[in-house]
Amino acid sequence: MKFINLIIILILTFLISCTTSTKDNNVKVYFNVNGYTLLDSGGLFEFDTVVFEDGKVLAVGTYDELDHYYSGATKIDGMGKTMLPGLIDAHAHIMGLGEGLLSADITGFRTKEATLEALSMFADQNPDSEWIVGGRWNHTFWPENEFPNASDIDAFISDRPVYLTRVDGHAAWVNSKALELAGITDETPDPQGGAILRDENGKATGILIDRAMGLVNSLIPGMNEQDYRRALELALENIAKMGLTGVHDAGVSVDAFNRYRDFSENGRLTTRIYGMISGAGSTFDELSAGGPYSQPDEMLTLRSVKLYSDGALGSRGAALKEDYSDDPGNRGLLFEEEDVFYNQILKVSQAGFQAGIHAIGDKANYVILNAFERANKVLGDHGLRHRIEHSQIVDVDDIPRFAEIDIIASMQPIHATSDMNMAEDRVGPVRIQGGYAWRTFLDQGTVIAAGSDFPVEPVNPFYGLYAAVSRADQDGNPEGGWYSEQSLTREEALHGFTLGAAYAGHAEERLGSLEPGKWADFILIDRDFFTVDESEIWQIQVLETWVGGQKVFDSSN
Repeated sequence: MKFINLIIILILTFLISCTTSTKDNNVKVYFNVNGYTLLDSGGLFEFDTVVFEDGKVLAVGTYDELDHYYSGATKIDGMGKTMLPGLIDAHAHIMGLGEGLLSADITGFRTKEATLEALSMFADQNPDSEWIVGGRWNHTFWPENEFPNASDIDAFISDRPVYLTRVDGHAAWVNSKALELAGITDETPDPQGGAILRDENGKATGILIDRAMGLVNSLIPGMNEQDYRRALELALENIAKMGLTGVHDAGVSVDAFNRYRDFSENGRLTTRIYGMISGAGSTFDELSAGGPYSQPDEMLTLRSVKLYSDGALGSRGAALKEDYSDDPGNRGLLFEEEDVFYNQILKVSQAGFQAGIHAIGDKANYVILNAFERANKVLGDHGLRHRIEHSQIVDVDDIPRFAEIDIIASMQPIHATSDMNMAEDRVGPVRIQGGYAWRTFLDQGTVIAAGSDFPVEPVNPFYGLYAAVSRADQDGNPEGGWYSEQSLTREEALHGFTLGAAYAGHAEERLGSLEPGKWADFILIDRDFFTVDESEIWQIQVLETWVGGQKVFDSSN
């Protein structure tokens, strides 16, 4: 197979080189690299030189083979560093990342006390802020492993409302001032699809789950357009720095799309955005009016829709078939009935859009698979490549249905290592067998599109690549990996973040690998992904990021 792949690459390289002028100054030869790319035809191809012009790859191979054809081109010496195709995050939230960079970041603190001290410091540094907004707290990392309380924040900040989203985005922690402004009392009923958590005395604790979050969130003064544009700038800088040349943005609003289009038309997008419209309602109606959208340079595409079926596992909002193992009587929250999802799938499919549906619990995945199956019987296969986002806890009997219905599993490897401290507590030893089951999906032929879900998780894709291979945290725990039989090889993990993600975005013929005719999206990194010790994968640093033959990040600057 490797020999056949080599022949294919050499033939394509020769044909293109024969029609290319060696005196064209637009041609660039990036040589002396330790290059790897997966191939459309399968397998891994190694090279030391890539040639590109006008944003597209002309040839890949060895310098000795190619220098004769491109002797007049601009030469760039890679100094022996490792080159990979640009990485693609198949599920993330770009504006959420940018907005988070403008708000209180309380990520990763291992105690409630440290979290509150960081929050208090941010409040002191922003005395003019009417609201204190931020998030990414994770109570499962704290020794008590219990939801916090409004009174915890009150002890530090009581004069201004505080609104903090949990790391999964499906719960909010607020103080008493925020509860007061929202009119939330102990008697306030839970909204449909949400919950106001209460203590043993029926008192509202300050934790709001899913749609209950809107009771407070709707009161927060909105950012102005200047704020949003700055947030986008910060997000794009962060994304390029991490080696991401493409992002599937899971939940695009009208305003966000218009902002992306303006940035793109003015040459300010530094990553390819594959937009997923937020919901099948009025936002979809407006953004889909002209059908699927893609710019000629493919910096901005809009041909997918993000739908939502349940909450998250950490906040016990994921919809399960049976009770939570650690919370009897609670089966999570299914946002709608199956018929609603079926009709949404029909609506977006008939308009030519792919459906990507958030489903974390086994009940949610079951219901969404049913809805997809029903829609397929009515519409047939239109090649829309529908997806289930997260595919996190799936009944083992339902996993084969992904292959039968031809559904892409859009999964985030780092979720497994972030959740392993609580996931089995939530669902028990039997149901966990269908949790984060990448190997099971891959072995049955299901395409895995890998992502991070940033800013729920860090934007760094090498954290996800490490998690996919090791099934361990960055300290190497547990030894041998958590349910290591579900781990991926390095080649398989890279596929998820390149060709797998490209396939999920209908772009595998133009993105995801360094082959003649594809966009010249690639990164240079500080160590060899394929030979470095497994424990070092997450420590890999990006030196350069190139999108469409243009350098968008250079660590030396």
